[in-house]
Amino acid sequence: MPYLGRVNWAEAVPNLLICLREGLEAGLVVTILLAAVRKAATPERPVSTTPIWLGLLGAVSVAGSFAAVLTYSTSVLSSSAQEAVGGILSVLAVIMVTAMIFWMRRTAASLSKQLRGEVARAVTLGAGALVLTAFLAVGREGLETTLFVWTAVKASGTTVAPLIGAALGLIAAIALCLLLYRQSVRFNLGVFFNRTAVFLIVIAAGVLAYGLGDLQDAGLLPGRQWVAFDLTAHIDPNAWWVSIITGVTELAPKMTVLQVVAWVVYLAVVIPLFVRAGRPAAAAVAANTAPAADSTAVAPVTTGAPAASVAPANADGSATADGSAATPATPTGNESVGAATAAASSAHTPDWWERVAGPRLPIVATALVLVPVLAAAVAIALLPSSESGTVQAVSITETSCAHEWKSGRSGAQTFAVQNKTGKAGEINLLNAGGAIVGEIETIGPATTADMTATLGNGSYTIACLMSGLPKTTSPTVQISGAAAGAPMAVEPVTADDLTPANNAYQTVAAQALTDVSNALGTLRGDIQAGNIAAAQADWLNAQMAWERVGASYDSFGDAGTAVDGLPDGLPNGAADDGFTGLHRVEYGLWHGQGPDQLLPVLDKLNSDIAGVQKNLGSDDLAGDPTNLPIRAHEILEDALRDHLSGIDDQGSGSAYPLTQADIDITRTVLDELAPLLDVRAPGLHTTLTTRLDALQAALTATQDNGHWRAPAQTPQPQRQAVLAATGAALEQLARVPNLLEVRIQH
Repeated sequence: MPYLGRVNWAEAVPNLLICLREGLEAGLVVTILLAAVRKAATPERPVSTTPIWLGLLGAVSVAGSFAAVLTYSTSVLSSSAQEAVGGILSVLAVIMVTAMIFWMRRTAASLSKQLRGEVARAVTLGAGALVLTAFLAVGREGLETTLFVWTAVKASGTTVAPLIGAALGLIAAIALCLLLYRQSVRFNLGVFFNRTAVFLIVIAAGVLAYGLGDLQDAGLLPGRQWVAFDLTAHIDPNAWWVSIITGVTELAPKMTVLQVVAWVVYLAVVIPLFVRAGRPAAAAVAANTAPAADSTAVAPVTTGAPAASVAPANADGSATADGSAATPATPTGNESVGAATAAASSAHTPDWWERVAGPRLPIVATALVLVPVLAAAVAIALLPSSESGTVQAVSITETSCAHEWKSGRSGAQTFAVQNKTGKAGEINLLNAGGAIVGEIETIGPATTADMTATLGNGSYTIACLMSGLPKTTSPTVQISGAAAGAPMAVEPVTADDLTPANNAYQTVAAQALTDVSNALGTLRGDIQAGNIAAAQADWLNAQMAWERVGASYDSFGDAGTAVDGLPDGLPNGAADDGFTGLHRVEYGLWHGQGPDQLLPVLDKLNSDIAGVQKNLGSDDLAGDPTNLPIRAHEILEDALRDHLSGIDDQGSGSAYPLTQADIDITRTVLDELAPLLDVRAPGLHTTLTTRLDALQAALTATQDNGHWRAPAQTPQPQRQAVLAATGAALEQLARVPNLLEVRIQH
């Protein structure tokens, strides 16, 4: 590969470690099986090790076929479907590797004994059972390794480094197993597995975060726009320290809140559990281990002894030559194996395997390998063809951009872009007017990524914007022959395009703030008069008016928190002086507090509302027009997160009317954005209106004779209908920020 010298080798580390560890586990299983078979053999009935190798061969074939199906099945999916599948498989891989880590932690001391027992049973049943034992023992490791490596490669952006790392890890594992099998080295396997497990947990946390990000991009999880940090404007992705951090941990310079929380929580939970999981096993082994037991991983065998295997027999990493735990005066299990086989040998008759495989061993071996391969080939052949249309392979060098693209046709087009530079960058497909009709936001060094677009009549150019390199462009390609009504590219949205809509939204928000102030004035009179029932009703009016301001996901910063904050995280909870605003009033009204406690809260609340009114047009609040498309989605997502989940309920049970108010302002925002949406996604505004109508109907159905009920007092079918309608609306609303994203023009 001519560009290997430019590969980010830090990205090879995770897969190298994964394949080294998993390969070593599988290798140890094989060596234990081989040693057990040889020790089970008797002069009267020799036992061949060939079934072990055939089982291993079949397991490798299954793992390779599984990898092929994963790769080809996802390649024909749409980009959102690929993200959904990749995210689900990433989460599944993390679950599997976590379970594997704990399984090895708990069963290391008994692994050899368990496998030797299985071999003893297999020998008495026949060689066919021995093949199955080897196949199952190795196949689990193979499938687990394949899935985790596949997801780790995907998380690294399909660069060559992870694949090279995986290959080097497997080669090292095979070499080490061979040396251990021949008793050529001493190696503390217990220490190795325990220490590498910590690194593997860190890698798994990164893969989990990446997988959840994929699910957010696919629209299966909320919070895609809720960014925890974005360092892309401040750090060079090609810097050596960034490459190391990203390559080893799978962390990215830009991550959502969900990704960061998942990464932190996974490490905070799994690492302590892993440490504690080893203590009972260590105590048990210490109680049963002879003082004379060798603390090294491998003990030399005597001349003429059968070839031995190794295993992490004890919690401290020690193992005997045959891989069994070193305990005093404890039978190794070989006597029982020999007795079983001797008893069976006198009455032994050839089993089905010996009758079939004996004279036809090459045919059977070929079948074990080819059956999984043929099954994978059939599965791939039955997959639907890619919906992305023609695939055009293009490349990027330091001096050229997609020079291979010289002609094309209308319709769906996929560009397989290969980055041959040592830099990361962005790829844009532009029409004659400069509109971006397709893009790859980030492509790493030595990476191949797909860019999909639907081309109408007109001319197009690919622009390559690589970090630290001058902008380069492809030849201009003329496309013709598009059918009437075919989609045409439109100019990318600019801040100027969104400004009129944002100005209209600010007018509505300003009126809503006036409504809040008026409602608070009425509320103050109710509290002074001691009319709690009226005060509760007027509080709801004030809170609904605030919802119609459209402050979602802390988009108003500290000013919004002062008006609508919650006691969560405050030292004294609801009694904390820092708990202010509308929810503080709610808490007091539904917990029997009087005017002396509530009127000071109302005075501060009025002051905070006046501050929001004064600064509404600033970029810190609602002045930045580029936030309006995000607000169109997040207002209702905020309702799901806080209202319908009950997080912000301080006693009123008003989730449904507050969600209704959120629908009102969402409709307003969408109406202002409708002209921009209609030219980019005809029919989307109508679809969104229909979804919001369905949600509003579901909310209305929760009422009892025209009165809002709290979710806890609402029948289960109505509650479920509200949640289902909310999810359906959010699914479509998530398209708005993507369609109206303001792109940075270069």
